[in-house]
Amino acid sequence: MYLPKVEGPRSVTLPDGTVLSHADLPPDDTNRWVASRKIIVVRGVLYGLISMSDAKKRYGLSDEEFNSWVSAVAEHGTDALKVTALKKHRQPKDESEQLIQR
Repeated sequence: MYLPKVEGPRSVTLPDGTVLSHADLPPDDTNRWVASRKIIVVRGVLYGLISMSDAKKRYGLSDEEFNSWVSAVAEHGTDALKVTALKKHRQPKDESEQLIQR
């Protein structure tokens, strides 16, 4: 069996006991980012399976985009990564934005 050379661990064990490996990561050419793919990338970075710089380069993510995923999960859980939940979990930065949204 051929195992390609990878930097870092081949797999990591998450706090709930599940194992996350490089095979679980989304394909490099992913264009449609559903919540399940986002959380796998976030967990992969947070638990050391893949570095943040490698993840951003591999998936073409900006600092802002990746950090928004991490903060959404930290503040509201994995459901916050769903596109339908964006409006529910987004907080206006100031009152002028609140007035615009009304």
